[in-house]
Amino acid sequence: MFAPLAGRTVIVTGAGRGIGKGIALRFGRAGCRVLAVARSEAEISGTAAAIRAAGGTAATCAADIATPEGARAMAAAASAAFGGIDILCANAGIFPAARLEVMTAEDFDQVMGVNLRGTFLSVSACLPALKATGRGRIVVTSSITGPITGYPGWAHYGASKAGQLGFVRTAAIELAPAGITINAVMPGNIRTEGLDGLGADYTAAMAASIPMKRLGSVEDIANAALFFASDEAGYITGQSLVIDGGQVLPESLAALE
Repeated sequence: MFAPLAGRTVIVTGAGRGIGKGIALRFGRAGCRVLAVARSEAEISGTAAAIRAAGGTAATCAADIATPEGARAMAAAASAAFGGIDILCANAGIFPAARLEVMTAEDFDQVMGVNLRGTFLSVSACLPALKATGRGRIVVTSSITGPITGYPGWAHYGASKAGQLGFVRTAAIELAPAGITINAVMPGNIRTEGLDGLGADYTAAMAASIPMKRLGSVEDIANAALFFASDEAGYITGQSLVIDGGQVLPESLAALE
Protein backbone atom coordinates (compact mmCIF):
# COMPACT_ATOMS: atom_id res chain seq x y z
CA MET A 1 0.00 0.00 0.00
CA PHE A 2 1.15 3.52 -0.80
CA ALA A 3 0.95 6.33 1.73
CA PRO A 4 -1.92 8.67 0.78
CA LEU A 5 -1.18 11.99 -0.88
CA ALA A 6 -4.48 13.47 0.28
CA GLY A 7 -4.22 17.09 1.35
CA ARG A 8 -1.03 17.85 -0.56
CA THR A 9 -0.96 20.68 -3.05
CA VAL A 10 -0.02 19.96 -6.65
CA ILE A 11 0.48 22.37 -9.53
CA VAL A 12 -0.13 20.94 -13.00
CA THR A 13 0.89 23.11 -15.94
CA GLY A 14 -0.71 22.57 -19.33
CA ALA A 15 -3.73 21.18 -17.48
CA GLY A 16 -6.38 22.20 -19.97
CA ARG A 17 -6.31 19.08 -22.09
CA GLY A 18 -4.51 15.88 -22.97
CA ILE A 19 -1.88 14.50 -20.63
CA GLY A 20 -1.94 17.56 -18.37
CA LYS A 21 -5.66 17.28 -17.82
CA GLY A 22 -5.29 13.57 -17.12
CA ILE A 23 -2.57 14.24 -14.53
CA ALA A 24 -4.67 16.90 -12.83
CA LEU A 25 -7.72 14.62 -12.64
CA ARG A 26 -5.65 11.74 -11.26
CA PHE A 27 -4.13 13.84 -8.49
CA GLY A 28 -7.58 15.17 -7.73
CA ARG A 29 -8.89 11.63 -7.28
CA ALA A 30 -5.96 10.96 -4.94
CA GLY A 31 -7.22 13.73 -2.67
CA CYS A 32 -4.68 16.37 -3.62
CA ARG A 33 -5.53 20.04 -3.86
CA VAL A 34 -4.92 20.83 -7.52
CA LEU A 35 -3.96 24.13 -9.11
CA ALA A 36 -4.67 23.73 -12.84
CA VAL A 37 -2.56 26.07 -14.96
CA ALA A 38 -2.77 27.08 -18.61
CA ARG A 39 -2.47 30.26 -20.63
CA SER A 40 -6.19 31.08 -20.50
CA GLU A 41 -8.95 30.49 -17.98
CA ALA A 42 -11.11 28.92 -20.69
CA GLU A 43 -8.57 26.12 -21.10
CA ILE A 44 -8.59 25.05 -17.45
CA SER A 45 -12.08 25.81 -16.16
CA GLY A 46 -13.34 22.43 -17.37
CA THR A 47 -10.49 20.58 -15.68
CA ALA A 48 -11.15 22.25 -12.33
CA ALA A 49 -14.89 21.65 -12.68
CA ALA A 50 -14.31 17.94 -13.35
CA ILE A 51 -12.11 17.62 -10.26
CA ARG A 52 -14.73 19.32 -8.10
CA ALA A 53 -17.54 17.24 -9.58
CA ALA A 54 -15.66 14.11 -8.48
CA GLY A 55 -15.43 15.46 -4.94
CA GLY A 56 -11.94 16.94 -5.20
CA THR A 57 -10.47 20.37 -4.54
CA ALA A 58 -9.22 22.54 -7.37
CA ALA A 59 -8.32 26.10 -8.27
CA THR A 60 -7.16 27.64 -11.54
CA CYS A 61 -4.47 30.04 -12.65
CA ALA A 62 -4.23 31.54 -16.13
CA ALA A 63 -0.53 32.19 -16.67
CA ASP A 64 2.12 31.94 -19.36
CA ILE A 65 4.81 29.83 -17.70
CA ALA A 66 7.25 30.69 -20.50
CA THR A 67 7.67 34.08 -18.81
CA PRO A 68 9.18 34.73 -15.37
CA GLU A 69 6.14 36.81 -14.44
CA GLY A 70 3.73 34.03 -15.38
CA ALA A 71 5.69 31.39 -13.48
CA ARG A 72 5.85 33.56 -10.37
CA ALA A 73 2.12 34.28 -10.60
CA MET A 74 1.44 30.54 -10.77
CA ALA A 75 3.49 29.81 -7.65
CA ALA A 76 1.88 32.70 -5.81
CA ALA A 77 -1.60 31.48 -6.76
CA ALA A 78 -0.93 28.02 -5.32
CA SER A 79 0.38 29.45 -2.06
CA ALA A 80 -2.54 31.86 -1.80
CA ALA A 81 -5.16 29.20 -2.50
CA PHE A 82 -3.69 26.28 -0.56
CA GLY A 83 -0.93 27.62 1.68
CA GLY A 84 2.04 26.07 -0.10
CA ILE A 85 3.28 23.74 -2.83
CA ASP A 86 4.13 20.08 -2.33
CA ILE A 87 4.27 18.82 -5.92
CA LEU A 88 4.97 20.45 -9.29
CA CYS A 89 4.02 18.64 -12.47
CA ALA A 90 5.80 20.62 -15.20
CA ASN A 91 3.77 19.35 -18.11
CA ALA A 92 3.11 22.37 -20.35
CA GLY A 93 4.36 21.86 -23.87
CA ILE A 94 3.69 22.71 -27.50
CA PHE A 95 4.49 20.71 -30.61
CA PRO A 96 3.87 22.64 -33.84
CA ALA A 97 5.37 20.77 -36.77
CA ALA A 98 7.93 22.44 -39.04
CA ARG A 99 10.58 20.74 -41.15
CA LEU A 100 14.07 22.20 -41.08
CA GLU A 101 13.86 23.75 -44.55
CA VAL A 102 10.96 25.96 -43.44
CA MET A 103 11.56 26.23 -39.68
CA THR A 104 12.34 29.78 -38.59
CA ALA A 105 14.32 31.00 -35.60
CA GLU A 106 11.02 32.21 -34.17
CA ASP A 107 9.51 28.72 -34.54
CA PHE A 108 12.48 27.18 -32.75
CA ASP A 109 12.51 29.77 -29.97
CA GLN A 110 8.77 29.43 -29.34
CA VAL A 111 8.99 25.67 -28.76
CA MET A 112 12.14 25.91 -26.65
CA GLY A 113 10.62 28.80 -24.73
CA VAL A 114 7.54 26.90 -23.62
CA ASN A 115 8.91 23.38 -23.32
CA LEU A 116 12.41 23.89 -21.88
CA ARG A 117 12.55 27.46 -20.59
CA GLY A 118 9.05 27.02 -19.17
CA THR A 119 10.19 23.95 -17.24
CA PHE A 120 13.10 25.88 -15.73
CA LEU A 121 10.95 28.90 -14.87
CA SER A 122 8.26 26.74 -13.27
CA VAL A 123 10.77 24.92 -11.10
CA SER A 124 12.55 28.13 -10.16
CA ALA A 125 9.33 29.88 -9.15
CA CYS A 126 8.14 26.97 -7.01
CA LEU A 127 11.46 26.22 -5.30
CA PRO A 128 10.96 28.27 -2.11
CA ALA A 129 7.62 26.60 -1.37
CA LEU A 130 8.89 23.14 -2.32
CA LYS A 131 11.90 23.54 -0.03
CA ALA A 132 9.64 24.53 2.84
CA THR A 133 7.94 21.12 2.76
CA GLY A 134 11.18 19.15 3.18
CA ARG A 135 9.83 16.55 0.75
CA GLY A 136 9.02 18.43 -2.44
CA ARG A 137 8.35 16.54 -5.64
CA ILE A 138 8.83 17.67 -9.24
CA VAL A 139 7.63 15.59 -12.21
CA VAL A 140 8.56 16.76 -15.72
CA THR A 141 6.70 15.56 -18.81
CA SER A 142 9.34 14.84 -21.45
CA SER A 143 8.82 12.45 -24.40
CA ILE A 144 10.40 9.56 -26.23
CA THR A 145 10.71 11.99 -29.17
CA GLY A 146 14.11 13.63 -28.89
CA PRO A 147 15.74 11.62 -26.10
CA ILE A 148 15.22 8.28 -27.89
CA THR A 149 13.43 8.69 -31.22
CA GLY A 150 13.02 11.31 -33.92
CA TYR A 151 10.13 12.38 -36.13
CA PRO A 152 10.18 14.66 -39.20
CA GLY A 153 8.99 18.15 -38.37
CA TRP A 154 9.82 17.93 -34.69
CA ALA A 155 13.51 18.77 -34.52
CA HIS A 156 12.78 21.71 -32.22
CA TYR A 157 10.37 19.69 -30.12
CA GLY A 158 12.83 16.80 -29.84
CA ALA A 159 15.61 19.15 -28.81
CA SER A 160 13.43 20.65 -26.09
CA LYS A 161 12.46 17.25 -24.72
CA ALA A 162 16.05 15.99 -24.67
CA GLY A 163 17.03 19.24 -22.98
CA GLN A 164 14.51 18.62 -20.23
CA LEU A 165 16.29 15.40 -19.29
CA GLY A 166 19.62 17.20 -19.06
CA PHE A 167 17.99 19.77 -16.82
CA VAL A 168 16.45 17.07 -14.61
CA ARG A 169 19.76 15.30 -13.98
CA THR A 170 21.64 18.34 -12.72
CA ALA A 171 18.61 19.76 -10.91
CA ALA A 172 18.34 16.45 -9.02
CA ILE A 173 21.84 16.91 -7.62
CA GLU A 174 21.24 20.50 -6.61
CA LEU A 175 17.83 19.89 -5.03
CA ALA A 176 18.59 16.67 -3.14
CA PRO A 177 19.93 18.41 -0.01
CA ALA A 178 16.53 20.13 0.33
CA GLY A 179 14.72 16.79 0.19
CA ILE A 180 13.29 17.56 -3.26
CA THR A 181 13.18 14.91 -5.96
CA ILE A 182 12.82 15.62 -9.67
CA ASN A 183 12.06 12.95 -12.27
CA ALA A 184 10.66 12.76 -15.78
CA VAL A 185 7.97 10.73 -17.49
CA MET A 186 8.56 10.00 -21.19
CA PRO A 187 5.30 9.25 -23.01
CA GLY A 188 5.12 7.42 -26.29
CA ASN A 189 2.01 7.63 -28.48
CA ILE A 190 -0.81 8.60 -26.15
CA ARG A 191 -4.46 8.86 -27.15
CA THR A 192 -5.54 12.46 -26.60
CA GLU A 193 -8.18 14.79 -28.05
CA GLY A 194 -5.85 15.94 -30.82
CA LEU A 195 -4.91 12.43 -31.85
CA ASP A 196 -8.52 11.30 -32.05
CA GLY A 197 -9.13 14.01 -34.62
CA LEU A 198 -6.67 12.36 -37.03
CA GLY A 199 -9.01 9.44 -37.65
CA ALA A 200 -9.22 5.72 -36.98
CA ASP A 201 -6.89 4.69 -39.81
CA TYR A 202 -4.10 6.91 -38.51
CA THR A 203 -4.37 5.69 -34.93
CA ALA A 204 -4.56 2.07 -36.11
CA ALA A 205 -1.33 2.50 -38.08
CA MET A 206 0.36 3.97 -35.02
CA ALA A 207 -0.84 1.14 -32.80
CA ALA A 208 0.53 -1.40 -35.26
CA SER A 209 4.10 -0.25 -34.50
CA ILE A 210 3.68 -0.80 -30.74
CA PRO A 211 4.27 -4.27 -29.26
CA MET A 212 1.22 -3.92 -27.01
CA LYS A 213 -0.84 -3.05 -30.13
CA ARG A 214 -2.58 -0.07 -28.57
CA LEU A 215 -1.95 3.56 -27.85
CA GLY A 216 -1.38 4.64 -24.29
CA SER A 217 -3.94 6.54 -22.26
CA VAL A 218 -3.49 9.76 -20.32
CA GLU A 219 -4.10 7.69 -17.19
CA ASP A 220 -0.99 5.63 -17.98
CA ILE A 221 1.10 8.79 -17.77
CA ALA A 222 -0.81 10.21 -14.80
CA ASN A 223 -0.26 7.04 -12.77
CA ALA A 224 3.49 7.28 -13.33
CA ALA A 225 3.47 10.94 -12.27
CA LEU A 226 1.54 9.96 -9.15
CA PHE A 227 4.17 7.34 -8.32
CA PHE A 228 7.04 9.82 -8.66
CA ALA A 229 5.14 12.15 -6.32
CA SER A 230 4.68 9.48 -3.67
CA ASP A 231 6.56 9.02 -0.41
CA GLU A 232 7.55 5.58 -1.65
CA ALA A 233 9.50 7.18 -4.53
CA GLY A 234 11.42 9.40 -2.15
CA TYR A 235 14.78 7.77 -2.96
CA ILE A 236 14.34 8.12 -6.73
CA THR A 237 15.62 11.31 -8.32
CA GLY A 238 17.12 12.40 -11.62
CA GLN A 239 15.50 9.48 -13.42
CA SER A 240 13.22 9.09 -16.42
CA LEU A 241 10.54 6.50 -17.08
CA VAL A 242 9.54 5.48 -20.61
CA ILE A 243 5.81 4.79 -20.90
CA ASP A 244 5.24 3.66 -24.46
CA GLY A 245 3.89 0.09 -24.57
CA GLY A 246 7.31 -1.08 -25.79
CA GLN A 247 7.30 1.19 -28.84
CA VAL A 248 11.04 1.92 -28.79
CA LEU A 249 12.09 -1.73 -28.42
CA PRO A 250 11.75 -3.32 -31.92
CA GLU A 251 14.77 -2.69 -34.13
CA SER A 252 12.41 -2.84 -37.14
CA LEU A 253 8.75 -3.52 -37.91
CA ALA A 254 9.82 -7.07 -38.86
CA ALA A 255 10.35 -7.73 -35.17
CA LEU A 256 6.61 -7.38 -34.64
CA GLU A 257 5.59 -9.87 -37.32
